[in-house]
Amino acid sequence: MDFVKPTIEYAELAPLLIVLGGACLGVAVEAFLPRSPRRTVQLVLTSVVLLAAFATTIWVATDLAEVAGGAARGLLTAEGTIVVDGPTVFLWGLVLLLSLGGVALFAERRVEGGVSAFAGQAAALPGTEAEREASTRGWEHTEVYPLLLFAVGGMMLFPASNDLLTMFVALEVLSLPLYLLTGLARRRRLLSQEAALKYFLLGAFSSGFFLYGAALVYGFAGSMQFTAIAEAVRNDTGNQALLLVGMGLLAVGLLFKVGAAPFQGWTPDVYQGAPTAVTAFMSAATKVAAFGALLRLFYVAFGSDRWSWQPMMWAVAILTMVVGAVVAVSQTDVKRMLAYSSVAHTGFILTGVLGVQGAGELADGQITSLQAVLFYLAAYGVATLGAFAVVTLVRDSNGEATHFDRWAGLGKRSPWLAGAFGLYLLSMAGIPLTAGFVGKWAVFTVAMSAGAWPVVLTAIASSIVAIFFYVRYIRIMFFTEPHAGTPAGEVASVTTPSLLTSATIAAGVLATVVIGVVPGPVLDLAARAGDFIR
Repeated sequence: MDFVKPTIEYAELAPLLIVLGGACLGVAVEAFLPRSPRRTVQLVLTSVVLLAAFATTIWVATDLAEVAGGAARGLLTAEGTIVVDGPTVFLWGLVLLLSLGGVALFAERRVEGGVSAFAGQAAALPGTEAEREASTRGWEHTEVYPLLLFAVGGMMLFPASNDLLTMFVALEVLSLPLYLLTGLARRRRLLSQEAALKYFLLGAFSSGFFLYGAALVYGFAGSMQFTAIAEAVRNDTGNQALLLVGMGLLAVGLLFKVGAAPFQGWTPDVYQGAPTAVTAFMSAATKVAAFGALLRLFYVAFGSDRWSWQPMMWAVAILTMVVGAVVAVSQTDVKRMLAYSSVAHTGFILTGVLGVQGAGELADGQITSLQAVLFYLAAYGVATLGAFAVVTLVRDSNGEATHFDRWAGLGKRSPWLAGAFGLYLLSMAGIPLTAGFVGKWAVFTVAMSAGAWPVVLTAIASSIVAIFFYVRYIRIMFFTEPHAGTPAGEVASVTTPSLLTSATIAAGVLATVVIGVVPGPVLDLAARAGDFIR
């Protein structure tokens, strides 16, 4: 057999290659550079890499139609294993923007008294002399920056994958760095390590489900590529059991990654135990990448078999919204509340997944399911990143003050920061003139157009329940005083942040307001992204 040279369009894959190349360069910095200048070099390197990748993404987006010959907004590359199309580029840009905010939070040192939020020596047991020595010397894990870049690289490859094997590789590349980052908290080391272990074990199980499902689908279709799977689904009426079981196992792996019920058990523990900067980055960027992969798999590979997977998605969406909204009501820790809020938002986004896929099936002026989901991911990502950035600044004598009683009267002590957090909560609640309201309107509309009214009614009811626990925090901050006799050290105050964290919060507030008041540009951008190429 003659060897056929593979065709790889390096220019169109440049954003992904820049990020992964920057991650490898960051590893080299850790290996050869002395400890003292590493933080500055890693911070500059990571920021430059992400900015360069974002600029290249914009170039790819403008050049995409010409490269594709004007026939479709996208192309297949790497022998058909990777697809670069409009939705891919939109998701790349969103992941990179959210990652820039994550880098800013990773770099914050003023809040912790001159050190970062990450442990000085991860291998040291909590409470030992080795840990005290690392803390006294001010050591910090600058490896977190290349780990972040590797995770971002996996997040970019995940929704761009056009076969099951590449998607599995992307899943592992984005997950493994997050397992490590979760266990690196400087404070509450045991809680952080426990969260990392839970995340790793449950993530390994979910990856096993995904891999077994890929094997079954390969047995059904005889190929790993989505286009071949779609062709087999359309033409092969035999052996449906193999297809359905494989489809279900693949769904387990992806639904775990987005935090959908009943696979959401890891979410509150990991969100609470991880360093809050990692939680902010993970909650925003991972959901974007995972939903992009889920949409591509079910719209491209299994799109012609909607009647098989749609009932499952109905049930998962309803269960996810109910679990997220109801359990969040009883939470007294702000990070766990935001974790269950994330679960509820996963259900809302799944509501949009149930909508009509193609623009040709809709009347003029209506939006597609993909367009609605892309907009919701942008609105949610901005709000959750900003909300966790605020959480990093609210502190008492023990560090981060996450119990909601400690937030009493915060609006009087720091009205601007409390106001920003309140705005993020209102956006998550879907209050008009915020980005979250337009996002919910979009996904509910497309679901109704597809006849999924029971899911929409559940979503509306869950949104009403969610308003309660969001407004409760606003009431505590602005209309509740600390209990009489509470020691000063147990009353939360706001630590003065560096310019990086302040810029992240301000950018989130601006985006939440602008997208909510003038949603047209982002909706148009999602519309111009078009549909997945098949």
